[in-house]
Amino acid sequence: MAEPYFLLEGCPVDGMAEFLESHLSGDIADYPGGIVIPMDKPLRWTSADLVRKVKFQAQRLFHDKKLKVGHAGTLDPLASGMLIICLGKATKIAEELQSHEKEYVTTVEFGASTASYDLEQPVDSFYPYEHITRESVEAALKDFIGEQEQVPPIFSAKIVGGLRAYEYARAGEPVELKRSIITIKEIEILDWHEAGTRSISEEERKGPEADFSQIRHIHNYHTAETASDGSRPAVTLRIRCTKGTYIRSIARDLGLALGSGAYLTALRRTASGPFRLG
Repeated sequence: MAEPYFLLEGCPVDGMAEFLESHLSGDIADYPGGIVIPMDKPLRWTSADLVRKVKFQAQRLFHDKKLKVGHAGTLDPLASGMLIICLGKATKIAEELQSHEKEYVTTVEFGASTASYDLEQPVDSFYPYEHITRESVEAALKDFIGEQEQVPPIFSAKIVGGLRAYEYARAGEPVELKRSIITIKEIEILDWHEAGTRSISEEERKGPEADFSQIRHIHNYHTAETASDGSRPAVTLRIRCTKGTYIRSIARDLGLALGSGAYLTALRRTASGPFRLG
């Protein structure tokens, strides 16, 4: 198989047609190994949304309605960042690209929890957090480095008995997920936010809007109950990890390690393998 053509410069979502036209020829035969394109998935988009947009533009560029387009590594709608898109025969190496290490920047809020471990579901429990300090978080994070077993979130796309785990969760049915072996290569604190001092983004303040009805795997977003007001402490982390790591589960486990609850209020994939966001 011919080597794929790697677009090292990230393709923007806005102005995608112009970018592709200026970086690629109009003949897919010029790329016998296919094309690999790093992209910055917008918040609230599904990975499939981005694939559809790229597919539409690429098929127009190459005048090929049968052109295959896929991605290497799903990102949740409430996560933004690096998503690798594969065109043509490069779709055959999507699994290989997906196996590369990933890097994320995430904000974890303490003192509360949600069933999904992020903003998708409303806060369901509150916990004491006055004892949590930057020093205690740093000490707890040391135990997260290295190979370990991790339980995926019940609101995840893991297949159990032929169904996605989130299908059971949304139906209120119990589901047992197998532990996965993952490795945390690096984890560091980028910022520490004392209770009541954190600037809250519009996404956190309002919670997800009620325009997700067309997203097949998310049917019931909440608003007011989900929103964060900055009254609880939070930490922003950079995490480098292996394929299959759930950052949401790290938030849950970090809260448990500190004798509290915790969930994600923001998540961004900053790198996947050799590709890194600018």
